[in-house]
Amino acid sequence: MPVAVSYEMAGPNDGPTVVLAHSVGSTRAMWEPQVPVLADAGFRVISYDARGHGKSPVPNGPYAMDDLAEDLTALLDTTGTERAHIIGLSMGGMTAMALTARHPERVASLALLCTSAFLQPAQFWLDRAATARSAGTAAMAKVVVARWFTAETCSAEPELVAEAVAMVASTPDEGYAACCEAIAAMDLRAGLPAVAVPTLALAGAEDPATPPEHLAYIADHVPGALLAVIPDAAHLANLERPEQVNTALLAHLELARR
Repeated sequence: MPVAVSYEMAGPNDGPTVVLAHSVGSTRAMWEPQVPVLADAGFRVISYDARGHGKSPVPNGPYAMDDLAEDLTALLDTTGTERAHIIGLSMGGMTAMALTARHPERVASLALLCTSAFLQPAQFWLDRAATARSAGTAAMAKVVVARWFTAETCSAEPELVAEAVAMVASTPDEGYAACCEAIAAMDLRAGLPAVAVPTLALAGAEDPATPPEHLAYIADHVPGALLAVIPDAAHLANLERPEQVNTALLAHLELARR
């Protein structure tokens, strides 16, 4: 059963729709560097909190990646969106790939940031789920965020890091745990060759969570996909190197719009 997720809209109502899907442990707030740029470029921008995160409901687990995809499908219906350009980072990218496999007619293009079609070992994610339920997300927030940014950014931008830690710590324990279980069980590789929309696979050069080879795999298996690597960026490349990411996204969307 789809969840009615919490969302926000920006930009002109008659513009092409872009949907922003966030990572596990974050909220739609992680897209703050992108929303005004995309809106100013004429896009109708929808950012939302995935189930179990932010202001969205927190149903009991287990969740599957298909559940997250159906939540996104329901959001498209709620906002009167026939087709959307989907931009997803990490879990958001996985959700975007799952949506494309299930409902390809709803997707105009894909931008897959710092993500993977198959992220093993599963036990890593199952252990994270167990920790979230036993100790809480606040106890693990600093460990999670240590993989989001490079050491240089952690040293130079402590406020950015503190905001990210607070975001993880505020994530409901069950929502985080159930999404980790969805990632553990996910395998989206078989659907990649059938993707028939313009696709950008964007990696952070120093991402320890989804290294560039994961994005290269996606680009190699989606027909016509482009691969871009953002230097000096870890897992949340959109926050760490917003100008470079925004430039790549706008170029991708312009190409897709043509």
